[in-house]
Amino acid sequence: MQEPIRFLTGITPSGTPHLGNYAGMMRPAIAATRTPGVENFYFLADYHALIKCQDPERVHRSTLEIAASWLAAGLDPERVIFYRQSDIPEIPELTWLLTCVTGKGLLNRAHAYKAAQDKNAAEGRDGDDGVSAGLFMYPVLMGADILAFNAHQVPVGRDQVQHIEMARDMAASFNHLYGEHFTLPEAAIEDNVATLAGLDGRKMSKSYDNTIALFAPREQLKKLIAAIVTDSRAPGEPKQVEGSALFQMYQAFARPEETAAMRQAYAEGIAWGEAKQRLFDCIDREISPMRARYEDLLAHPDKVEAVLQRGAERARQRTRPLLQRLRQAVGLRPLTAPAPQAAAPRAQATALPQFKQYREKDGRFYFKLVAADGQLLLQSTGFDAPQSAGQAIARLQAEPGALAALAGQLQPLDAATQAAAQAALHALAAARAA
Repeated sequence: MQEPIRFLTGITPSGTPHLGNYAGMMRPAIAATRTPGVENFYFLADYHALIKCQDPERVHRSTLEIAASWLAAGLDPERVIFYRQSDIPEIPELTWLLTCVTGKGLLNRAHAYKAAQDKNAAEGRDGDDGVSAGLFMYPVLMGADILAFNAHQVPVGRDQVQHIEMARDMAASFNHLYGEHFTLPEAAIEDNVATLAGLDGRKMSKSYDNTIALFAPREQLKKLIAAIVTDSRAPGEPKQVEGSALFQMYQAFARPEETAAMRQAYAEGIAWGEAKQRLFDCIDREISPMRARYEDLLAHPDKVEAVLQRGAERARQRTRPLLQRLRQAVGLRPLTAPAPQAAAPRAQATALPQFKQYREKDGRFYFKLVAADGQLLLQSTGFDAPQSAGQAIARLQAEPGALAALAGQLQPLDAATQAAAQAALHALAAARAA
């Protein structure tokens, strides 16, 4: 039976979710969990939250609010392994094992650390002023999050790709020293995550204080929508949808036919008050049932805790055996225990073709297979979800003969390129079996 492809997503509890978080990340991520042949791990990254926030009550409250928000928005804990990072003791243990095979020079190049040093230099302070060891070691903890489950794909923005590359380096270093224990993860790049404008027309962001809380009470939601900045065009004057924060927000929640009707209403000079009422009705229609569930979960945190504990137990069914094997591999075992059987020496590896997955400006997900010399061997058509693209990659890796069956998901190939692609897939399958 073909192994499912594993996707892993971390959610840092750092505040209350807003409509932009929901439309841009939560809603599509929840929809993607319904893709067959994919195993999803979603976790609350509360250890990561401690790097920036030393307010215990804020961390605690935010953890509840974030978990309740995802559950209220439709995340099904039976479809997804949903857990709190700090409930998995194997993760900090793995962090230490990875720390011992990770060069300091690699961590010196981490974007967040370099940004902190550059900021200090610009302000005339010592480069490490205010830089905690937690910030410096952040990439190792993230690597442990990923490698503890041998995740195949990690959906990230382009600014996070470096962390996935560092996790690959850590995994490769450990494998080189102690044998093949880790899958090398790949980044599923999300370049075009939808963003909503906030109350003032800028990107909706807590840093701009222009957000609308996802589960704001109904009257507060109406008041906030009424405060969205619009231009001075009077009722009856045609209005532009381009650059309109109000229209953009409406489009994110409306049905296609409703969006078309609103576009026409703009052209006919709809009054801003009426447009805002339509926006309120549209958002409230989708959010209201979720709001009731969210408020119930906040009032009964034991329900949320039970979900997280169940998720942690399911997660630890994976991490406990892995850490037992890793302990054996590095020599942390009872004195009476035999040494693990040494792996046979590996022949010098030859460069192999690689799959690369990415997102294009059309919002769809693609992959390509590239030979070691850079020749393009395969190019996919677009997929609606990264998991679907990953599933096709996994099938091609496991079944080179599936190339013909998946022809409808690939751009046409000439005979020579198809032969080269087939040979490359067989080489990948042979390398995985070795």
